[in-house]
Amino acid sequence: MNKQFARRMVRFQESDLTPILRLAANPEVISFAGGLPAPELFPVEPMKKIAVRVLDEHGKRALQYSSTEGHLPLREKIAARTNKNLKTSLKAENIVITTGSQQSLDILAKMYVDEGDCILCESPTYLGALSAFNACLPAYREVATDGEGMVIADLEKALAEEKRAKLIYVIPDFQNPSGKTWSLERRKAFMEAVSKYDILVVEDNPYGELRFEGTTPPSLKSLDRKGQVVVLGTFSKIFCPGLRVAWVCGEPAFLESFCNLKQAADLHTSTLSQYEIDAYLSENDIEEHVRTLVSVYRERRDVMIRTMDEAFPSEVTFTRPEGGLFTWAEMPEKVSGRDLFMKALEKKVAFVPGGAFYPNGGHENT
Repeated sequence: MNKQFARRMVRFQESDLTPILRLAANPEVISFAGGLPAPELFPVEPMKKIAVRVLDEHGKRALQYSSTEGHLPLREKIAARTNKNLKTSLKAENIVITTGSQQSLDILAKMYVDEGDCILCESPTYLGALSAFNACLPAYREVATDGEGMVIADLEKALAEEKRAKLIYVIPDFQNPSGKTWSLERRKAFMEAVSKYDILVVEDNPYGELRFEGTTPPSLKSLDRKGQVVVLGTFSKIFCPGLRVAWVCGEPAFLESFCNLKQAADLHTSTLSQYEIDAYLSENDIEEHVRTLVSVYRERRDVMIRTMDEAFPSEVTFTRPEGGLFTWAEMPEKVSGRDLFMKALEKKVAFVPGGAFYPNGGHENT
């Protein structure tokens, strides 16, 4: 049967990273290999009560099919929170609920990318985004980054050279995997550069609310004057990832086409999950919940960075994130991250070797 697979499946063969992640999933292993929220911080007790109340009061609707765009009261609440957090001016009509941000990435690639088209991304970038994009068989152009974000000279060079560039994927806040946050100056320069081209900018913002210190720079969307930025948000990192509720923000005409593809994929995101989150937002203070997350994660970040300072040799450099879930280490060129992983696993400790986050390979010393 394998001979009948579509050509896109060549991008989905088991990689050498797969067995590594299986080993890291061993419950006896202390794993730093995934950006999983702390389950002990999930609001289990409030959600028990909400689940019962939703079924008592809205059971017939919550268990029924729904609109592809998503539950209107929830979209209104998301628009209001997004406007506050990202300094935007969105309405419910600018929001479509998705089954996790992973679905948003999958649909966006299908909308814009034909085989051989080019996707521009940060170097390194989120591994899950590459997995979603790969079904469209794109080429990738990695754009260099430094401590302030994408290197604009490298971005401008890529935009000028890649005649089939269709999409730029970025995580400006507490990036996965590097933990870096773009400066305001770099965001402005980025938007000035991309505004000269007819290209979609995907601003992924799963971690933006998990800020431990400092001030939050304006989002790319708030600096967008052409309507070329779409923003992805999610409840996975600030609430409960198992509910699989996220959203995409964009112009209504864009979202109409987006919904056509989403409808073909799954009709709509779980109605029950949407009702439950909407009820939680109505009856509880999610901002207080986020503050609790930030307090706990800040303490854990501090312990992690302090331990790395004490234990890592001076030749190893690593990021000191102001928020989010990730830090990124670079070792001398001669050191292999995969070899180090196997040695760490002997001590029942796991991490993700950094080479997997570069779509064009290399960088094995991360």
